[in-house]
Amino acid sequence: MTEKELNNEYFEWMCQLVCNERYSRGLSYKKLLRHLHNIDFQYVIPMDGNRAEDGIDLRYRFGYEKSYERPMIASFLDNRPCSVLEMLIALAFRCEENIMNNPDVGNRMGQWFWNMIVNLGLGSMSDSRFDPRYTDYVIFRFMYRKYKRDGEGGLFTIEHCKYDMRSVEIWYQMNWYLDSIL
Repeated sequence: MTEKELNNEYFEWMCQLVCNERYSRGLSYKKLLRHLHNIDFQYVIPMDGNRAEDGIDLRYRFGYEKSYERPMIASFLDNRPCSVLEMLIALAFRCEENIMNNPDVGNRMGQWFWNMIVNLGLGSMSDSRFDPRYTDYVIFRFMYRKYKRDGEGGLFTIEHCKYDMRSVEIWYQMNWYLDSIL
C-alpha cells in the first residue's frame, strides 16, 4: 500500500465515522471535511495540546481497527501535525466514550461532531455550498479565540456563561456545554 492510498483510506474512515443519514441529511460534506483535514490544528491555550494529541492518537486507532502495523501508521500518517478534522473527531470520540456513553441511546459520536460544526457556523457548508474562504475565516476565528465570550462562533456556546469561554481550554468548554444541555 502506498502512502497516498493509506491517507485516502484514513480520510474515508474518518468520514464514515461522522457522515451518515442520521446527521448529514443526505447531503455530502466531503469538501468541508477534506478542507478541515488540510488545516493544521493550532492552539493558543497550552492544555489544548491534549486535543492535538488525541487527534494524533486517532491515526493509531484507525491502524488498530484496520489491522495496520504501527510502523506503517507512523511512517505514512503520523508525519504531520494534527488536523482540525482529526481534533474534532477525536473530541467527539472522547465526549461519547468517556462522558456521554449510554447503551440505551446508542452511539452519538456523530451528533457531538455535528454540534461542533454547527456551533462553529459551518453547518451549511455541504458540497454544493462549500466556501473555502469562509471556512478558513471560521476555523482561524476558532483557533485564535476570536469568537464571542459565551463561545458563539467556537465549538461550544453556553448562554449566560459566567466565564469567558475564550480563555478556557476546549476540554472544560465541552464539559460545561454538556452540563448546560443535560
